Amino acid sequence: MQTDFLVACHECDLLHRIVGLPEGGTGICSRCGAVLVSHKRNSIDRSLALTITGLILFIMANVYPLLAIKSGSLFKATTLMGSVEVLYSTGMWQVALLVFLTAILIPFLDLVSRLCILIPLKMNKKPWKLPFIMSFSQSINPWGMMEVFMLGILVSVVKLVKMMKVIPGISLFAFVLLILVLAAIATSFDTHLAWEKEEGER
Repeated sequence: MQTDFLVACHECDLLHRIVGLPEGGTGICSRCGAVLVSHKRNSIDRSLALTITGLILFIMANVYPLLAIKSGSLFKATTLMGSVEVLYSTGMWQVALLVFLTAILIPFLDLVSRLCILIPLKMNKKPWKLPFIMSFSQSINPWGMMEVFMLGILVSVVKLVKMMKVIPGISLFAFVLLILVLAAIATSFDTHLAWEKEEGER
């Protein structure tokens, strides 16, 4: 990207004009030395590959069994969505809604919104409604609490192991990998590339 753009220092608020920052380059504040912007190498390719991987893992996490329990002749397996249905049917609709939003809906919307940005960038086009999508993605991110849900699962497994045999399903492993992939996407995606494309085509 060779687009010039203005950026304010996060530390001292000095306004800078970034001119043609190359891939892998870093812009430094002339007053305090803080990092203004850093163009990560192959950011779009890596982020797109990770996002597609995340979608595949998301599908696996929701299609395959999450956990199975076995006690004597009793064998019961459930999916992620099945656990939401069980919570709802037992009268805990607030918890069911919270699990559905934080572990299913919000991660899915986050992945789709990233695809809506990354695919046009990969095709060297301006993402459609970029300001809205970026704002939407940033607003829902704090509500994606997959790590908390996973911690709750682990606590439940530890308690159940004492009473019956617990068999982890494919969904559980996909869920763990999805958490790691989402973290990798957050660190690899260079948002400045998207904003530069937005400014460059105005």
